[in-house]
Amino acid sequence: MIIYDLRCKDGHKFEGWFKDRGAFEKQKADALIACPVCGNSDATVVPSSLAIMGRESQSPGEEPKAGLSPLKILREVRDYIHKNFDDVGDTFAEVALRIHRGEEDTRNIHGTTTQSEEETLRDEGIPFIKIPFPEFDA
Repeated sequence: MIIYDLRCKDGHKFEGWFKDRGAFEKQKADALIACPVCGNSDATVVPSSLAIMGRESQSPGEEPKAGLSPLKILREVRDYIHKNFDDVGDTFAEVALRIHRGEEDTRNIHGTTTQSEEETLRDEGIPFIKIPFPEFDA
């Protein structure tokens, strides 16, 4: 499965999941791809901000390409977050609400939430992303 970042002719970005490039081209030719914002069916592939190459993306007999492994990428993202974001632990939702309301200075934070707290943050229009990190061996 390949995930492409797409853009409609009106400039809206969205994702599309396809078996391969040929499947994308066929669906595009048949006008089966539509922008979720405006419904426009004229979409093009745009460069992705992150690509991870796995074994299945190599041709048989091809040598593995040099580069970062998915595990190394996850570790680097985790390390970046721990160095550049305040860890507020299980008070993430409370702190995010206070920042959103102007009761605390704006800053990058990370922590944990419950499903209910996530729903409250969405209802309040507070942007956040969940990044599940596996436990790494030492």
